[in-house]
Amino acid sequence: MTAQPITLVWFRRDLRLFDNTALQTAIRRGLPVAGVFVFAPAEEAALARNGRRLGFIYDSVAALQAALSAKNVPLYVLHGHAENEIPQLAATLAAEAVVCAESYEPQGREETNAVSRALDRSGRALVQVDDFAVLPKAAVMTHTGRPYLVYTPYKTAWLQTYAQRFGTWAPADNWHDLAALQTRLPESARRAPPLPDPAALGIGPDERTTLFAGGEEAAQAQLGRFLNHIGCYRLERDFPAKSGTARLSPYIAHGMLSPRHLVYLARQHDSEGASAWLGELIWREFFQQVLYHHPNAARESFRPEYRNLAWPGKAEWFERWKNGQTGYPIIDAAMRCLAGSGWLHNRLRMLAAGFLVKDLLTDPRLGEAWFAEQLIDYDLAANNGGWQWAAGTGCDAQPYFRIFNPVLQSQKFDPDGRFIRRHVPELAHLGKDVIHAPWLAKESIRTHGYPPPIVNHGEQRLRALALFKQPEKAV
Repeated sequence: MTAQPITLVWFRRDLRLFDNTALQTAIRRGLPVAGVFVFAPAEEAALARNGRRLGFIYDSVAALQAALSAKNVPLYVLHGHAENEIPQLAATLAAEAVVCAESYEPQGREETNAVSRALDRSGRALVQVDDFAVLPKAAVMTHTGRPYLVYTPYKTAWLQTYAQRFGTWAPADNWHDLAALQTRLPESARRAPPLPDPAALGIGPDERTTLFAGGEEAAQAQLGRFLNHIGCYRLERDFPAKSGTARLSPYIAHGMLSPRHLVYLARQHDSEGASAWLGELIWREFFQQVLYHHPNAARESFRPEYRNLAWPGKAEWFERWKNGQTGYPIIDAAMRCLAGSGWLHNRLRMLAAGFLVKDLLTDPRLGEAWFAEQLIDYDLAANNGGWQWAAGTGCDAQPYFRIFNPVLQSQKFDPDGRFIRRHVPELAHLGKDVIHAPWLAKESIRTHGYPPPIVNHGEQRLRALALFKQPEKAV
């Protein structure tokens, strides 16, 4: 007797039920559905120094398994290489096809191709769908059919294309049909194994609780909190001591929120704050399509004239930057916050990145890799795009000659020193007139071992300008 065929949904960075394109595509195929998520050894190696992120993903997968179970959909959570685990499970469950969201990242695309080839050898299909971006890949192109390399015209074209494609939007979730399909799911497919033990994945007992609770329900709760003050977003988002940002990035990065729903909500709110937030969502789309069309940007400067710069920064400077010991309070507060929580305010990401590149004259790829190790909300396109923007090496980047003064930035965006005091306790006793630059105090002050600046900003600024001008002279 031939086994009842099913459709297998391969969950990746779409750990949710609401408006999940892969899941709804599987339902429309008209066969019972099972799900699978794979903890890959290669990914664990990359996350070895960030158990918090892996713990966040683990908790989110556990929440997804419970939510799917409530709809009689088993989620198989496996540990191994996707190119081996997915085809083997598909054969065991008699899956006719595997449906997954397409990856834009070079490594993810290679993994997808490997799974596709393995499935093809057994007569099964891999069906890829667009889910991670609202307007994916080549949906927004110039009139000559090329990808946009500058954000502002991309945003204009994006908004026009969105209006043409979506008009009014609503999720196409079809739970009625799913309930009917699952009555035909073979009994043998219902018994998904329990989640792998966290210790087997390298997750320590103290790494399950983070600044962000895992799972779709927690994501929706945070989204609700943000929508309550979205009108203030434009005015408050640049001040790290305030709760002015959305704090949704971990949930967006791992797919616990639908990007289509977020854009819909931003457009529904008639406020300057919502408009500014929509702009940030479009920046995310911009970086995603840049990486898709230019995967080499993940390894080298987008602009070729900066690929061979001889960075003179010292290894000691890089280590002190990582450890929050540069002597510049706002930079050190940012880096300690990152190390302590796995998250960092966007304004501080820009400041810390610009300081490493323009003041410490260090290869931005080193800083990008450090952020990748630390961030719970790590996303290759966003991280790479942000670093190339700050370094001036990207396609639409801050000009190399625009160099942040860390003291002035500190005075502007942390005027009372609240954020600095929170993360640099050695300086918590200092007043706001001194805390931004203790070495400039008119009187002797106690800094409890806090170091003086490792470089002089004015001098390093001139060195940075000279360094970046070299390629121009050669042209």
